Amino acid sequence: MTTIKLYNTRTRAKEVLEPLEPGNVRMYVCGPTVYDRAHLGNARPVIVFDLLYRLLRHVHGPDHVTYVRNFTDVDDKINARAIENVGKDGDVNAEIARITAETTRWFLEDMAALGALEPDAMPRATQYIPQMIAMIEDLIAGGHAYEAEGHVLFAVESYSDYGRLSGRSVDDMIAGARVEVAPYKRNPMDFVLWKPSSQDLPGWDSPWGRGRPGWHIECSAMAHDLLGESFDIHGGGNDLMFPHHENEIAQSCCAHPEGDFARIWMHNEMLQVEGKKMSKSLGNFFTVHDLLEGHDDAPPVPGEVIRFVFLSTHYRKPMDWTAQKAREAGATLRKWYRQAAQAEEGAVPPATVVEALADDLNTPRAITELHQLSQADDAASLRAGLQFLGLMGNSAPAWAAAPEVDLSAYEKRLFEARQVAMESKDFTELDRFKGALVAAGIEVRMSKAGVELIPGPGFDPAALEDLS
Repeated sequence: MTTIKLYNTRTRAKEVLEPLEPGNVRMYVCGPTVYDRAHLGNARPVIVFDLLYRLLRHVHGPDHVTYVRNFTDVDDKINARAIENVGKDGDVNAEIARITAETTRWFLEDMAALGALEPDAMPRATQYIPQMIAMIEDLIAGGHAYEAEGHVLFAVESYSDYGRLSGRSVDDMIAGARVEVAPYKRNPMDFVLWKPSSQDLPGWDSPWGRGRPGWHIECSAMAHDLLGESFDIHGGGNDLMFPHHENEIAQSCCAHPEGDFARIWMHNEMLQVEGKKMSKSLGNFFTVHDLLEGHDDAPPVPGEVIRFVFLSTHYRKPMDWTAQKAREAGATLRKWYRQAAQAEEGAVPPATVVEALADDLNTPRAITELHQLSQADDAASLRAGLQFLGLMGNSAPAWAAAPEVDLSAYEKRLFEARQVAMESKDFTELDRFKGALVAAGIEVRMSKAGVELIPGPGFDPAALEDLS
């Protein structure tokens, strides 16, 4: 059996994955808070842990892996979005139900377009309120939590290992963290397990009055109910390491001291866009849906291309999304898909690709192995390797199978249309022509020097037929 080694954030070292329960590898990954479209950064942990899921299923067998990824569907951000939509006098609870249902569906559709398999379980936080209340009661009984002014808070000082995951002391955390200042807290780092809730917002009856859970207790309760007191892997973005994962560990280990919670902690690094932090103020913030459908003047990017760009960088290194990388990924996949389409289904994944992923998901090395298979014209192994990485279905997509097209004639026509528009001040035909090119998956660059048309990763020559 292939030996899988994974980097454990908690021990700062690679460790051999040895399932705690033979025949059942268990993994929990923090999922989205469902109030809006998933942005590009949200996709990185989905792709990373989908790849790990595929590897675990290959090595241990599909029936011997349990992958849980939650949906946070009770949260202050969701409440705020609902109030923004309908106002305080509207039916906020009904709007919350609509928002969470719609954005959950959007998330699943977008992630499926990126080649992500659905986990074995996708619990909603609102389905596990009784388990959360029970865990909070255990924490109070054990002296690890206290009630104050309708809130229940975890007493950080009651857990001596607090800070071990992120490698910081409590004093350092207080100095560097944004902590909620509240007079009812015994310690500034104490965090909320339960909070009061008004009648116009989601709430549940509890021993401490009508209220709703804090964010951290949700994941602990769902993980315990579905995976037990100890399981193998817990994953998420490194922005969750503190305070979310640190708090999960504290409350879970204190509520269930006989267990270890998660043995291996895995964190993916963050994402940039064109070398800068993604932000709306910089104009480089976009959702997965924006990429898939095309946004502004950018043509659509196929899900396989997005996935390939993500896999080109190791998950523990910062990733930079660029339009150039997407174009190069599209060109590479188009070439590989044409080669792989010649092979029959059924080949086993190449051992070199499996070994690369078994070494802490070394995707750059796996992609290098695919390049070598392509150069060797080993279509069967190339196809199996692509499918193992979640990059190819049963057949090559239409955008990849399309023949090459000479765009020089279209560049000339667009240049001439621009000259006419500048003279007549009527830009109707120019905008129509440019829009049709973008819709076909072409990036349009116009300058004083001329016009340049660049086929995007999702370029579909058939869409140009109406412009012939």
